[in-house]
Amino acid sequence: MTPAPRPRRTSRVLLLAATAALATVLTACTSDDGGPDGETPDDVLAAAKTELDETSGVQIELSTPGLPSGVSGLLKAEGVGTHQPAFEGDITVSMAGVNADVPVIAVDNKVYAILPFTRDYDEIDPSAYQAPDPAALMSTTNGLSDLLGKATGVEEGDQVRDGSAVLTSYTGSVPGSVVSTIIPSAQQDASFAAEFTIDDDGRLVEATMTGPFYPATDEVTYSVRFVEYDVEQEITAP
Repeated sequence: MTPAPRPRRTSRVLLLAATAALATVLTACTSDDGGPDGETPDDVLAAAKTELDETSGVQIELSTPGLPSGVSGLLKAEGVGTHQPAFEGDITVSMAGVNADVPVIAVDNKVYAILPFTRDYDEIDPSAYQAPDPAALMSTTNGLSDLLGKATGVEEGDQVRDGSAVLTSYTGSVPGSVVSTIIPSAQQDASFAAEFTIDDDGRLVEATMTGPFYPATDEVTYSVRFVEYDVEQEITAP
């Protein structure tokens, strides 16, 4: 009889090498999408806060899907905020069931707006419209970035791809005392559910908050999208 051929050691070695190489590639992909090894969710948010605090300016879009019936408040804000601090853009407010689009400039601790049926900027008190001083949104201690710094119980969520970018969600809670610096009518002693979306450059792409933004009403959700970082724009009083 002809002896059966012995298994080739070379084939086994090649198979093991190929398997090891595949494992290395998969591990590298996972690391790229998930961030540096050993980085906790709190570390990720802290780094994202630094990115937001150190950028020259951002283009932002703040909005809510809707307000409870009979509530007057902020529906939308779009514009550029800088670390002067200053803001220039447009806000949409609901007052007595009527929506008004208002161009706004906030700089030097003053807020100017072109109110409906007027042509020129006038100084206003934004709290009269249940809106914040838009320039204060860029504060490093009481602004949008403080949502990241004061979030608790943070947990990493899902990852999704947006073109070539990898976005990771993080959920947690934010004190109402922080949220009220953004929407003044927010209940200060409440806890607001928050979700943060961070891109693979470690920057905050979107923050969503849900909770009692207005007294004696259902919970409301506000989202803030950071459309562009490193915006350079000189903002002056009108």
